[in-house]
Amino acid sequence: MDIYTSDSSDSDSREQKTLDYGRQNLITETLNDNLVNLYKTNKSYGDIETIFLNHNALKHLPPSIGKFYNLRTLDLSSNHLTSLPDVLALCPLNSLIAKNNRLSNESLPKSLLSKCGDGMLRELNLSGNLFTHFPDNVLELKGLKFLYLGGNQITSISKDIWKLQSLQVLSLGGNAITDVPETVGNLPLLQGLILCDNLIEHLPTSIAKLKNLKSLLLHKNRLKHLPRDIITLKNLVELSLRENPLVVRFVQDISLSPASLLELAARTIRTSSITYGPTDVPRTLMEYLQSANCCVNPKCAGVFFDNRIEHIKFVDFCGKYRVPLLQYLCSSKCIEPVRESEEPQPGASGFMMRKVLLG
Repeated sequence: MDIYTSDSSDSDSREQKTLDYGRQNLITETLNDNLVNLYKTNKSYGDIETIFLNHNALKHLPPSIGKFYNLRTLDLSSNHLTSLPDVLALCPLNSLIAKNNRLSNESLPKSLLSKCGDGMLRELNLSGNLFTHFPDNVLELKGLKFLYLGGNQITSISKDIWKLQSLQVLSLGGNAITDVPETVGNLPLLQGLILCDNLIEHLPTSIAKLKNLKSLLLHKNRLKHLPRDIITLKNLVELSLRENPLVVRFVQDISLSPASLLELAARTIRTSSITYGPTDVPRTLMEYLQSANCCVNPKCAGVFFDNRIEHIKFVDFCGKYRVPLLQYLCSSKCIEPVRESEEPQPGASGFMMRKVLLG
């Protein structure tokens, strides 16, 4: 047993009591005996705020852990835990680190999450466990700032992720995620989004709403293009894209099928500014004409409906890397060759991304 006192980095410089049982090959029974003996013989056990139990052989936590009523930080990483006990709800935890265990979706006690739902818990690390889907009960942790769920078997992100309005870091790398919900864009304080090593093919356009985002890790996915508005993220300093099709191929993709007579006629009406009203065409054709999309080429006044050119545009972020972004054009004639002297796209010229990891 090792109890020591260290100076806290908090502004009030209070002393923080720490109990370090890390890397001692403890089993549950031995840990329980030590904790029981501690609070029977040491009157200052109630002052302990941090307990390290990492890298042991614990299969479950003893109920005696609940005696530490001032416990703020608990590190349980690298054990053999299959569940977390309800008794943890008695501890006012700010940080719970339980990475590299054997926890699953049934391992999180509702009592713990309801107790921590008042905003106390700031950090929850459940990486390297056996979760198969996003733990929805975590969404009740309104004060959560750092959520780590990497290295599990999660296949999707909860659409209610927006409820974590205090979240600053969301780490979900090394899972089997195929889709990212639009609601991820509704996390106003998010600074780090780690989605690397998944099966993601598309990113929602709402990613561009994450104005505080600094790091976006997307390497080892199946991305073929990025949302165009990602260039508006002025605080983004790290974008990792390596081992995605958009980087591996690095080609300009064009797909075109013949336009229907309906579309050709509708394009002529819109580009020629021909007036029409309810007495001229049926309601369904009126709705169709109103669904026109403008060509993204600023030099083109054309429109398209169902038929379009899909083109990968390489946007120059910092003079060294060109990031592929998908754009829709009305005609192959709107594609301009990429020249070395080409100016950066509007929105990218006012700032530089310091790290774009393509290789």
